[in-house]
Amino acid sequence: MRTGGVGGVVRRRNGKRGKGMATKKEKTKEQRIKTEKTRLKGIFKDLDENKRKLVTPLIEKAAFMSIELDDLQAKLEKEGWTSEYQNGQNQWGTKKSPEAETYIALSKNYAAVIKQLTELVPAAKRKTSRLAALREE
Repeated sequence: MRTGGVGGVVRRRNGKRGKGMATKKEKTKEQRIKTEKTRLKGIFKDLDENKRKLVTPLIEKAAFMSIELDDLQAKLEKEGWTSEYQNGQNQWGTKKSPEAETYIALSKNYAAVIKQLTELVPAAKRKTSRLAALREE
């Protein structure tokens, strides 16, 4: 709860100061995957029931891979694509990080799943222009 404050700064009952605005919580990985699943399912909502059963596992895999790729990309941007290693006492070097290897493999698999899904996407209903509508009449 808030008590009075001056100049927009609010002193809360717990004694901490703040602007009084709630901070937006970051979504959990599960929530982000669920959001991506919902987005992808919306694309395939017009499929018949048999094709939808075929597409559902692909959607779940694509949603998972998409979020994992986002997380790996953020980690790679922060830590870089290489890591140092030591073989024995005096042999040092750099190599591709395990995250980079995972990212590369996962992105190839993701591309394959997206390609499969793209082939099953229903054709978009195109709006006919007024001129085309007049020609059909």
